[in-house]
Amino acid sequence: MSTTTQEQVLQDFMMDTTSFLFPIDIMPSSWKPVIEPVAADKVAVGDFDPKKHLQYEPPAKIHTMAELNLPENTGISPVAVSTPFRLFTDAAVHRMRSEVLHKDWKHPETLSIISKIAGVDLVTAMDFEIAHVNISVKSEEQKAEEVQAISEKKAFDEDEGIAGCPYEDDKPIVNWHKDSYPFVCVTMLSDCKSMIGGETALRTGNGEILKVRGPEIGCAVVLQGRYIEHQALRALGVTERITSVTSFRPRSPNLPDDTVLATVRPISDLPELYSQYSEYRLEILEERVRNQLRALRDNRRDGRKVNIEALKAFFLQQEKFLAAMNKEVIEETLVQMGNVDDSHLLNYHEDNENAKRKRM
Repeated sequence: MSTTTQEQVLQDFMMDTTSFLFPIDIMPSSWKPVIEPVAADKVAVGDFDPKKHLQYEPPAKIHTMAELNLPENTGISPVAVSTPFRLFTDAAVHRMRSEVLHKDWKHPETLSIISKIAGVDLVTAMDFEIAHVNISVKSEEQKAEEVQAISEKKAFDEDEGIAGCPYEDDKPIVNWHKDSYPFVCVTMLSDCKSMIGGETALRTGNGEILKVRGPEIGCAVVLQGRYIEHQALRALGVTERITSVTSFRPRSPNLPDDTVLATVRPISDLPELYSQYSEYRLEILEERVRNQLRALRDNRRDGRKVNIEALKAFFLQQEKFLAAMNKEVIEETLVQMGNVDDSHLLNYHEDNENAKRKRM
């Protein structure tokens, strides 16, 4: 590849880092990895073993939806979010840093811990979307500049006698949003002892903000993120921050499944995503129909009249369930692959409405 072409690719990469796939064959030889690979002697081998890889210590506090002043019956559990709790051993963290392993999360003991904290029996969303990994890296120079900027702002605020927005709150990593899946478990895979910020901010029902501090390495936070407005605050003072975000849905077919595919669809193998999404949703529907059919037959056998109002309510519920599925399965030709827009952010629609009013 010519130098001109390489320079053009580098320019394109710098202009659009959110959706650009960098060609590995033209990567400059002077570039070095910011995160070094995990040493071979630190990577655990063999299958996931809960006795070796789980180190569960209950969270100090589990906040409820009622504490956040959210409407009654919001979500699938009364649990809103946990404080950080120890979940994995160092050996397990090294496993995850070397590769994301599905067996770790699908193991019955791991699911039992997450379900206990969530207050509802959970399973991983689907094999195609068990977890995603967020990676933020900086150089030592950038880290030093951030620490210096924080010190200067703190000194200025103290001199002026003001208490403004914390530096790390000024530009969140991700703005206010709700997740695609009912519950998530955010696990820290980096050593963040010197980290400043990095909390998750939750918006309560009365508009107040509750901050949940970021977990330490090997620790996790469980959040009912599909039903709670939240944002990730910047993590400063560290050169790397790697988190694994695992998605969960209710095991019971009788509980709502409000999963959406907005942030997953544009970066996925659509036939495989739609196949797995439709399969588990149709299994839920199948179980619901079987239960309803069993109840109808039991009523007839026992000489009880059918409850027509309840039966129609069941039909309506399944209509909505299928309509929601149909809305998420968008034709391939209508999906802009590789581009996750901001439509899932809560301020996206507000900004659009404000722009419309200005034009009028």
